[in-house]
Amino acid sequence: MSETNQPEDLNQKANEKAARRKEARDRMMADKNREKGLIIVHTGKGKGKSTAAFGMVLRCIGHGMKVGVVQFIKGKWDTGERTVLEKFPDQIEIRALGEGFTWETQDRARDIAFARAAWDEGKRMMNDPSFQFVLLDEINIALRYDYLPVEEVTDFLKAKRDNLHVCLTGRNAKDELIAIADLVTEMEMVKHPFRDGIKAQAGVEF
Repeated sequence: MSETNQPEDLNQKANEKAARRKEARDRMMADKNREKGLIIVHTGKGKGKSTAAFGMVLRCIGHGMKVGVVQFIKGKWDTGERTVLEKFPDQIEIRALGEGFTWETQDRARDIAFARAAWDEGKRMMNDPSFQFVLLDEINIALRYDYLPVEEVTDFLKAKRDNLHVCLTGRNAKDELIAIADLVTEMEMVKHPFRDGIKAQAGVEF
């Protein structure tokens, strides 16, 4: 190994590069001092939209925050996250008002009624100042099929309390929702076991 490539030299160069990165990072963070309640959207065809949202719910619980969860689709499912979160009744309220996906119910009028009931619960939670984070799980599905007017949802979100975080999940998020969101993540599917004939499994899918 040449003198210029000695481990000490490589470490010194790496340390100097890290110092420059930290200096740049500190400059970038210097004016990031504002707090506000965020509108967060998890969408895309990939798995993990609700999973990531429930991770945020757990984080909020860890910080002593009160959380509201409204599930627009998965009302009939015996989900692991609901079982765990119900152990924190003082910090979380969960309302599961869906009846399954549209191809299972095959009753559009009933789907619309349940979507409306779920949205009413979501609005109640968002209007309650004791809640600091509200998850509207799979609301994007209801919006995609026009079970709820997207303008009604976006207008309500734009007028929400300044300190309230709201997370909305589901595929095919409407452009109007993305436009008003502060944070949007699109999950991209690379591979999925369903394509190989593997069914949804406890602990992974629900």
